[in-house]
Amino acid sequence: MTESSQTALGGNRIESGLDVHALRARFPILAKRIRDNSFVYVDNAATTQKPQSVIDVLNEYYTDQNANIHRGIHYLSEQATEAYEEARCRVARFINAPSERQVIFVRGTTEGINLVAQTFGRQRIRSGDEILISTLEHHSNIVPWQLVAEAQGAVIKVIPIDDRGVLDLEAYRALLNERTRIVALSHVSNAIGTVVPIVEMCREAHQKGIPVVVDGAQSAPHMKVDMQALDCDFFVFSGHKIFGPTGIGVLYGKDEWLRDMPPYEGGGGMIQSVTFEKTRFLEFPGRFEAGTPHIAGSIGLAAALDFVEEIGIDKIAAYEEEILHYATEQFSSIDGLRILGTAPQKAAVLSFVLDEAHPHDISTFLDQDGIAIRAGHHCAQPLMKRLGVSGTARASFSIYNTREEVDKVADSLRKIVRFFKR
Repeated sequence: MTESSQTALGGNRIESGLDVHALRARFPILAKRIRDNSFVYVDNAATTQKPQSVIDVLNEYYTDQNANIHRGIHYLSEQATEAYEEARCRVARFINAPSERQVIFVRGTTEGINLVAQTFGRQRIRSGDEILISTLEHHSNIVPWQLVAEAQGAVIKVIPIDDRGVLDLEAYRALLNERTRIVALSHVSNAIGTVVPIVEMCREAHQKGIPVVVDGAQSAPHMKVDMQALDCDFFVFSGHKIFGPTGIGVLYGKDEWLRDMPPYEGGGGMIQSVTFEKTRFLEFPGRFEAGTPHIAGSIGLAAALDFVEEIGIDKIAAYEEEILHYATEQFSSIDGLRILGTAPQKAAVLSFVLDEAHPHDISTFLDQDGIAIRAGHHCAQPLMKRLGVSGTARASFSIYNTREEVDKVADSLRKIVRFFKR
């Protein structure tokens, strides 16, 4: 670690001089005490905590604006509709989508992938075709494609990884062929943090006319995601992993694909006209937003993106990289601890195992010290199998985590080592 980075990290500041301790004060839950311990939350890959600004927006909506959207012509409905559509525009700016019409609100990454699989996928995939995914995938980017493959008679092909958790790009190129209909990739592995070279992989797939679906659940909160730069065909992410509410997410798609995709669900809000003989549907995005949406969630997501923009996504990425480097040094010094996932490019995720201690035991012990981590297979069982483990303990960091918290986690892990060596 360089001297300048040590200085920035030692003061828990990013290069701009932002005081992370002051930032923490904007997250009410971080002041909690767990079993008479200060609360250390390092389960951010599962969900992030919410700043007061997001909580306030949700409260304001329900106390001052609550109404259904698009169909009412009274004052509150008009206010709610305007706020909802402004949220769509806010998301479009955040991801640099060419148009807000390409932003579809869904419940989260899982629903977004299922929507693409069950509409675009079923349209495109036939018997004998191939769907290309990677060993790194979350179950949400495996199971939906398996369902389509089983229904259509297609085949799932898998891009392998090396022992560090890096995708084998030569194998990827060899797997791309005239039978490949869709490539579906995680931008960042939720389990081990590997950052996938999406731009390069999109370019190579597009050279063969193959569209690419990107699971951005773990990238959108931690790095700049620019749809025009990435040039992926679909991109999905969840609000609750980027300081926003649960139950809200985003699907971005290119016009050329969204235009011809059939509805995913039927109901109110997505129709032009209905008779008993035939229904005519709205154009996108309305066609894919049947029923009453999570109005408050979309507004809360917009507030979360305002929060991220206020800090600066590049500053977030820089600070989290420093925390990751420091945590890697500290964890690597612990006797019997082995880090899984050592890709040169990775997000702030440390997945590890300890000699003689099951991941669930590790999580239970840490919880006694007020530390929240995740333990298990992280909805990535095929990846765990490739790594030769049934599961791991996972510490995942965000902008509000400090070096002192890393030290506390490391000290607690050393206590676990001593306990099992008795």
